[in-house]
Amino acid sequence: MSITIKSKTELAIMREAGRITHDAIWYAGERLKPGMTTLDVDKLVGEYYARHGCKSAFKGLYGFPGHACISVNEEVIHGIPKASHRLKEGDIVSIDTGAAYNGYNADSCWTFPVGKITDEAKALLEVTEKSLYEGIAQAQVGNRIGDISHAVEEYCASRGYGIVRNYCGHGIGREVHESPEIPNWGKPGRGPRLVAGMTICIEPMINARGDDVRTLNDNWTVVTKNGSLSAHFEHMIAITPDGPVILTES
Repeated sequence: MSITIKSKTELAIMREAGRITHDAIWYAGERLKPGMTTLDVDKLVGEYYARHGCKSAFKGLYGFPGHACISVNEEVIHGIPKASHRLKEGDIVSIDTGAAYNGYNADSCWTFPVGKITDEAKALLEVTEKSLYEGIAQAQVGNRIGDISHAVEEYCASRGYGIVRNYCGHGIGREVHESPEIPNWGKPGRGPRLVAGMTICIEPMINARGDDVRTLNDNWTVVTKNGSLSAHFEHMIAITPDGPVILTES
């Protein structure tokens, strides 16, 4: 699949899709509390989309059953919302979703604490979020994908955190997943060159310890092999002559 370049009109649509996505994530994330199920969280996301005249780009994508991927603690990504999975004090919860709006898609993720979390969990969230912005800072016209990848890797690895290598960021537009792939590791100066009009998702998936992951028997949920915590932060970005523009903001 070739890399698509978006017009100003297309970017305006994607910005609106991104705004709705951001607000849906935070609508659910700010309501997290012990005793809720991950299915309850998913319903909040779906309700927000319905009220704003759009649908989840995730629901039905490759057969996924939820409006959002809800991943808790050692779950890295693709957590299936379940009525049997209740949140408890001290959990960390990643809400990964995207709005389908006027023929275009958005994609974003944020990891939230449930009540008071451990210092280890708090540090993991802070490092993962900061690494996202380190990557975004390299999303400049003329740079290469490897510059983004290296910035994320350098920030996290130098602090002793594990970088998930089985999954990565991606281009986005009319399809949720488009070219190019955006790994969270790599060498600067490598990969496709960034040009104005590209839209990409940068999404560090970072483990408290170790890189290795495995997929559960549901064929969706990815967890850390050693049971350590994992965090996931993601923004959808437009490459512009004036620098990177975050599209998944309110």
